[in-house]
Amino acid sequence: MAEQRQGQLHLGAFLYFTGHHHAGWRHPSSGVEQMFDIGNYVRMAQTAERGKFDMIFFADLLHLIYPSHAAAGMFDPIALLSALSMATEKIGLTATMSTTYNEPYNAARKFATLDHISGGRAGWNIVTSQTDAEAFNFGREQHPEHGLRYEMAQEFVDVVTGLWDSWEDDALVMDRGAGLFADPDKLHALDGQGRWYRSRGPLNVPRPPQGYPVLIQAGSSGPGQAFAARVGEVIFTAQPHLAGAQSFYQGVKSQLARFGRTQDSLKIMPGISPIIGSTEEEARRRERELLELIRPEEAIGFLSGMLQTDLSGYPADGPLPDIPDPVIASNGMKSRVQLIMDLARNENLSMLELGRRLLGARGHLQFVGTPERLADLMAEWFRQYGCDGFNIMPPVLPGDLDDFVDHVVPILQRRGLFRESYEGATLRDHLGLARPGVGHFHPDRVQQ
Repeated sequence: MAEQRQGQLHLGAFLYFTGHHHAGWRHPSSGVEQMFDIGNYVRMAQTAERGKFDMIFFADLLHLIYPSHAAAGMFDPIALLSALSMATEKIGLTATMSTTYNEPYNAARKFATLDHISGGRAGWNIVTSQTDAEAFNFGREQHPEHGLRYEMAQEFVDVVTGLWDSWEDDALVMDRGAGLFADPDKLHALDGQGRWYRSRGPLNVPRPPQGYPVLIQAGSSGPGQAFAARVGEVIFTAQPHLAGAQSFYQGVKSQLARFGRTQDSLKIMPGISPIIGSTEEEARRRERELLELIRPEEAIGFLSGMLQTDLSGYPADGPLPDIPDPVIASNGMKSRVQLIMDLARNENLSMLELGRRLLGARGHLQFVGTPERLADLMAEWFRQYGCDGFNIMPPVLPGDLDDFVDHVVPILQRRGLFRESYEGATLRDHLGLARPGVGHFHPDRVQQ
């Protein structure tokens, strides 16, 4: 047997609506009434910082979903994190921004600003967006094709990192006597024009304290993995089983050398949605409570949307019918659609069970049990090279985040698997990532 891995894992707190469970907002313990109250987010960010998490993370959707029967609507995450930077001291502040519906200059400026005002705690989750609904909000008739979006995203990131490099680290002089504010020889315009983007620069914000805010990627399809191996420093991924997680881990890490990167330059953090109880029975009771809040028509409707097939005419308690390959047909989250098909096949789930499972954790690893057993599972995945840490996805907020911090984190700390205090000040410090120098990012450094 291979020697088990040593060291400590990384933790992110994924704060999503009133929790990751689709019907969690209906649970009596949810904070749905405070969903648009900044104080609610301040409290959760401070709770995660009390638990010594590496980062908090906010996803972003550029359209409104499920406005009638599920929690919907969200603050702009960059504005929200800017406010939270003033209420926290150490924890990383990370958010999604789409490359498909933004311009590189705006993205570079927003994240550079967040990195400055937070003292080097910013991270950017790079996504290409998912659906036509987002395209419609930006005056477009349809969402770009999956492979094309990743081609555009690579160029987008090249421009953004070039803009962050447009100020050298010591460009600011601020010599009152000489009347010199910045050294013009250390400010640089960008050269060249790509197929999709062009920005002259320099950026009107000095180079971020971290060099680059931490670059995060969440795509797990073939193009997504290649993109992450090239530019990603953290990957958020959905992996419901250890064997699949190990395969994904090895597959992505094996691509790093091609881009001149080391194994520890990329952290892989699967999502996990834990339903915790003081006993197994209590945890199972909570799971049943939450599942029963998902109406059958919601479960089947969600599954129909993900698979782009109307399933309403089939028995809800029957198996998923034979349908045209939805992975090929999908122009959205191809890896998530493949995960759905694998779940249905491998676990022999009915359509209702499958739909409810997906709405419980959206295809991520779901745990039900005691804090001790959760710590056991996390330790196994980490030591068996299934991950470098986890993105914690509380089913119901804010209470499930409190429970994780109060009952699971101390166990991980006692076992030496997680920090007891922050040793650095920046997100790169927490993650053990090097600070890139000017010119670090070069798209032509691929080793043929």
